[in-house]
Amino acid sequence: MLDCTFGNRLSELRKKSGLSQAELGKLLHVTNKAVSKWENGKAKPALDIVGKLADALNVSVDELLEAPAGEKQITRIVITGGPCAGKTTAMSWIQNAFTKKGYAVLFVDETATQLISGGAAPWLSTSARDFQLWLLRLQLDKERAFTEIAKTFKNSKVLIVCDRGALDNRAYMSDADFRYVLRSLNTSEVELRDQYDAVFHLVTAAKGAERFYTLANNAARTETPEQAAALDDKLIAAWTGHPHLRVIDNSTEFDAKMRRLIGEISSFLGEPEPMEIERKFLIKYPNLKELESLPNCQRVDILQIYLQSSDSAEEVRIRQRGQDGHFIYFMTRKRKAGDGKRVEIEKRLTQEEFLALMPQADPACRPIRKQRYCLSENGLYYEIDIYPEWKHQAIMEIELRDENQRIEYPDCVEVIREVTNEEAFSNRALAEV
Repeated sequence: MLDCTFGNRLSELRKKSGLSQAELGKLLHVTNKAVSKWENGKAKPALDIVGKLADALNVSVDELLEAPAGEKQITRIVITGGPCAGKTTAMSWIQNAFTKKGYAVLFVDETATQLISGGAAPWLSTSARDFQLWLLRLQLDKERAFTEIAKTFKNSKVLIVCDRGALDNRAYMSDADFRYVLRSLNTSEVELRDQYDAVFHLVTAAKGAERFYTLANNAARTETPEQAAALDDKLIAAWTGHPHLRVIDNSTEFDAKMRRLIGEISSFLGEPEPMEIERKFLIKYPNLKELESLPNCQRVDILQIYLQSSDSAEEVRIRQRGQDGHFIYFMTRKRKAGDGKRVEIEKRLTQEEFLALMPQADPACRPIRKQRYCLSENGLYYEIDIYPEWKHQAIMEIELRDENQRIEYPDCVEVIREVTNEEAFSNRALAEV
């Protein structure tokens, strides 16, 4: 919850209620100066005040925290991939496609290429670890600058496209060096990975389009096809665990690959509608040690709470997602559209917003706690949910780009049957008391 965003929303609702700042403060047993600070963005109300504030304004906490219509929409995505994957061309396609859709499109250029082209190459450094640290610091500073500049734009929709993101650096470091970098930056892997709204990985031409692999179009590229394929795998593994990772392979001609990328980004942004095609399978309880040993698998811990909704056709939930004590928070609104399709709108929450919404939990549902294993394989992104009360089975979900996409099951999974349209296996049904 940005201070100014909340302040503007509060001011709007207070005036709509016909209350002065002093009158609102009296209802809440605070001074008019406190209300003034909330509205001008200098402070936020304490968590125990938010519910009382919503009651005083005769709105729900959800309505109080929701951004008003016309609020600026700033979305940050990462375009990543192995060497010679088509990222440069992708940037041109993204610029053309989304400018036409009314977005201001900003590009954060690849920091590693910027440094190498400027003469600051990693092979000249006596400390690869410190090189990666300074590279990442520069990258994060650039991304922050672009985000702050985007807030000043007149456009209501801004798309910030990062040519590689913070977790790309993970593929070039040992585990020990990566831990050192995290400590030096006072951050966590979850915070670095999940600060972006979505990640789109373009598979290197060295995997499936070998005849097109070349070093000619990037002076900073030195990898052989074999090295490129191995690096591609490491990059996918580094980003596995992100809530919205999509892998765009070389199963089609290059132009079709670019169209698939634009389609995936459009779907994520809700252009024209945020429709997802989801397939769900009941599987035998997997070997968790085997899953955790895979480099392309990441475990995340999830707490999911369903909220009361005035619309019976809409499902509203909030979710805490992360690992090792580091979490991010979301609110999701879902509406079924039949045949495994659903309209899904998701927005990021702060921890304060998440906690403030918890009192709106649906009393007919219990909180769901589960471990999710995110697995990247076969060009697909699998989510395997382990529920603590289940000892012999689990749920695997796959999100597809179209109904005809071919599905391959991971080698480590034994499918019992598809349960896409079986209501009994929906998270909502599992949460019902």
